Amino acid sequence: MDIPFLGKWRKRQGPAFGVAVFSEAGEDRAAEGRASLAELLSECELLRSQASEAGLRLDDSAASLEALDQLLPRWRDDAETLPWLGNDAGLYLGSVVIRTVPGAGWEIRPTGQPVVRLASGREIDVVTAGHEWATGGVPELSQLYAEIAET
Repeated sequence: MDIPFLGKWRKRQGPAFGVAVFSEAGEDRAAEGRASLAELLSECELLRSQASEAGLRLDDSAASLEALDQLLPRWRDDAETLPWLGNDAGLYLGSVVIRTVPGAGWEIRPTGQPVVRLASGREIDVVTAGHEWATGGVPELSQLYAEIAET
């Protein structure tokens, strides 16, 4: 996920220098930060809106991924909506994985792109998978989830 304002901010600020000291209170704040990040990434407002219009309620379950795979892909006709929906689909897939696969968590790459890191250390580029699903329907979100959950 490209966040334009962060790139501009980083250019203005230059390289970061300093020392960080963490205490147990710091661990609590880090956990709060991870929870806030997970909440932010799970919003997927456009995807939830599209699903709602089709009569589907997204409940962050594997079953909802199967239901998404069954939707008629009307969004493919809208070149403006397609990339945003692809982002949302990938973030939604990641949110389902985070909530249901033990040890999975969000990680933000230096480029700003969110990926899901499994307990095994494997990283899943869910945003790219979401774009592939939105544009072509393959891989199916439920199929990808099943493969991820097996590992």
